[in-house]
Amino acid sequence: MTLIEQLTVLLGAGAVLTAEDDVAGFTEDWRGRYRGPAACVVMPSSTAQVAAVVRLCVEHGVPVLPQGGNTSLCGGAVPGTDGVAPVIVNLARMRRVRTVDAANNSIEVEAGCVLAAVQEAAAAQGRLYPISLGAEGSCQIGGTIATNAGGTGVLRYGNTRDNVLGLEVVLPDGTVWDGLYTLRKNNTGLDLKHLFIGAEGTMGIVTAATLKLHPLPTSHAIAWVAPRSPAAALQLLGLFQSACGASLSAFEMIDANQLRIVTEQLPSRRNPLSALHPWHVLIELSDTGAEDALQTILEQVLTQAAEQDLLLDGVLATSGAQRAAMWEIRHSVSEANKKAGVGLTTDSAVPVSSVPAFIDRATAAVHAIVPGLPIVIVAHLGDGNVHFIPFFTYAEWEAVADPEAMAQRIRHSVNDVAHSLHGTFSAEHGVGRTLLNEMAHYKSPVELGLMRRMKQAIDPQNLFNPGRLVPDAPSAPAH
Repeated sequence: MTLIEQLTVLLGAGAVLTAEDDVAGFTEDWRGRYRGPAACVVMPSSTAQVAAVVRLCVEHGVPVLPQGGNTSLCGGAVPGTDGVAPVIVNLARMRRVRTVDAANNSIEVEAGCVLAAVQEAAAAQGRLYPISLGAEGSCQIGGTIATNAGGTGVLRYGNTRDNVLGLEVVLPDGTVWDGLYTLRKNNTGLDLKHLFIGAEGTMGIVTAATLKLHPLPTSHAIAWVAPRSPAAALQLLGLFQSACGASLSAFEMIDANQLRIVTEQLPSRRNPLSALHPWHVLIELSDTGAEDALQTILEQVLTQAAEQDLLLDGVLATSGAQRAAMWEIRHSVSEANKKAGVGLTTDSAVPVSSVPAFIDRATAAVHAIVPGLPIVIVAHLGDGNVHFIPFFTYAEWEAVADPEAMAQRIRHSVNDVAHSLHGTFSAEHGVGRTLLNEMAHYKSPVELGLMRRMKQAIDPQNLFNPGRLVPDAPSAPAH
C-alpha cells in the first residue's frame, strides 16, 4: 500500500486529509506569506497513533512536519516548496486536560490543547498558567513549547521554558520518551526536555506536557500611560520594580503608529487617552491580596513619575471592563497589522537598559535603506523584547521590485543593531524559515556545530521539519 493508504488504515479516513480544499488551511500560514505542498494532513488522537504515523513516514522516507495552531510568524509550521512534500501531523484532536494537581501547582495536558483552555482549566482550580499571547485562543500548547513562546507575562513568570516541568515526546524513530515529571528538583543527569523546547519540531513531536502553575491573582490594578520617551518609560519601569517587586506582572509599550493602526483597523478598540501620544505603556499589577492596596501603589508610583516629569498623560482602569479593553488593544496588534499592510516583523531582544538605544539605532538603519519608512513598535519593555516593525502599505509593498531581498535587507539591518548591543534576532517567535539565514550569520560555529550534532544524533535521516531552525553546514570547497 502507499503511505497515504497505510495512514488511512491506521487513523481512519476522517483523520487523513488529502483534498486541496481540506488541506489549504494547514499548508499556508495565517498571514498568507508562506505556503507549500503537503503529502497529506493527519490528525491523530493519541500518542500511540502519533508514534505509528512517524514509523510509517520513516519507512517511506517522507518528512514529518509537526503542527499546532499554525499561528507562527516565522513560517516554521507550514511546508516549504523545496524537497519532498511532508506529512503534516496536526495535533488538534489531542486536546485532553489529563490532570490538574493544585497542591503540586501542576497540570498535565495533551499538546493539542489550546492555550486558553489550559488557562481556564488552571483557573477553575484557583491557579494560573501564566503564558499569555494574542493568539491564545487558537495556538496549541505543543506549538508554544516548540517555539518557547513568550508573551506579556515574561517579566514576572518567565517564558514557556520556565513553565514546563516535563514532556512526552515522539522521537524521529517512532519511540516515545515519557518525561512527564512534575518535580521542581530532579538532578539525575541532563534535563532532556530542553532538547525539545524551542526546537520547532526538528527533534521530535511533543504530544503532552506537565506545566507549572502559580497562584491565581485575585486583584489587579492597571494603567495606560503616555511616557515622554522610551528612556522615560525605562525610568518608570525602574520605579515600579522598586515599589512593587513581583506584583508587577506586565509592562508593555507601543508607539503611536501601532495604536493608530489598531484603532483604525478595529474600530471597537479605542485609545484610552484623549490624545495619540508618541509612546504608550500598559502597566499591570496583580496579586492575591486586596485590590485597594494595589491601586494605591499604582497611583503612588504614577504620582512619583509625574513629579519627575516622566509622563504626558495617563489613566487608571476603574472596572474589569476597562481593564479588558486596555488588554484588547495590546492583544490586537497582529490582527490589525495584517489588515493594514505588510509589517516586516522583527523579534529582537536586547538588555532592558539598551532598549531606547536599540530603537534609535534600528530606526536610523532602516531609514538608511528606505528613507521615512514608518516604524511600528511593540515592546515587552520589562524583558527587553522589542518587535520593531518597518511597515509598508499593501500598495507600497507591491511596488517593491524584489520583496524577498528587501525584507531580508531590512531585517538584517535591524538584527545587526541588536547584535551590536549584545542582543538576539529571535526572542520569542522562533526561527522557522524566516530567520534561517540569520542563524547562520549570527550564531558562532561552535553553537551551530553543537546543534547540528544533536540534530544528527536524534534525527539522522533529517525527516523532522527539515530546513528549519538549524541551517545546513556550509559545503566543503571543491579541490
